[in-house]
Amino acid sequence: MIVKRPSHERGHADHGWLDTYHTFSFAGYHDPAHMGFRALRVINEDWVAPGRGFGAHPHRDMEIITYVLEGALEHKDSMGNHGVIRPGEVQRMSAGTGVVHSEFNPSPTERVHLLQIWIEPDTRGLSPGYEQRTVVPEDKRGRLLLVAGPPGAEGVVTIHQDARLYATLLERGEQVKHPLAADRHAWLHVVSGAVDVDRVPPHPALSPGRGEGSREPERASNGVRLEAGDGAAVSGESGLAIAATRPSEVLVFDLA
Repeated sequence: MIVKRPSHERGHADHGWLDTYHTFSFAGYHDPAHMGFRALRVINEDWVAPGRGFGAHPHRDMEIITYVLEGALEHKDSMGNHGVIRPGEVQRMSAGTGVVHSEFNPSPTERVHLLQIWIEPDTRGLSPGYEQRTVVPEDKRGRLLLVAGPPGAEGVVTIHQDARLYATLLERGEQVKHPLAADRHAWLHVVSGAVDVDRVPPHPALSPGRGEGSREPERASNGVRLEAGDGAAVSGESGLAIAATRPSEVLVFDLA
């Protein structure tokens, strides 16, 4: 089953300095039907005005991934980390027993556009931790690149949960396939562009994120069209085909 979560149905708030959309319930937006999906708790799409940001505030027992799309975001935290996150980088902060951090747009003229993602950890009370790594755009062109995963998963950053986050950049007419084990689920989030998502059996030789791209997408009668900001919950499927109808960036969460 593939269930679309349209972009326009997300929660929305415009605070002047912050224009934000919430895929799941967050802050003042509460929707009992969209409290999260499996261990995935938050996907917030934020635009932060020049010279503004989120002041120092606390978190605990959450894996927080920051994925900058445009501009730059300056990070400071109580662990002593201080750096700037730019497009092509991914940051993971494990809040664990407690951490205080701030996120600020250092540009005097340009907004910063980002996704902030929260994943519930499989263990509470962990020691706080931090990682920031570079994701080379060419490595995700035409394939699903693992950018976050559990320890030992060879991901770009490590999260404390049986979850994997893949990213792909697709040209028009290009597709990727992602197999799902019988007990796995997926959430798709379209960062930009538009894609058709179909349920198809995975190729026997494919492992998650390792498939080759194709210029001749296979179609299925039960596919759905997703555009920028749209999401989709996937359960009870053995595999997915994601085919771009125009240049696109897509995130795929593989979840227990």
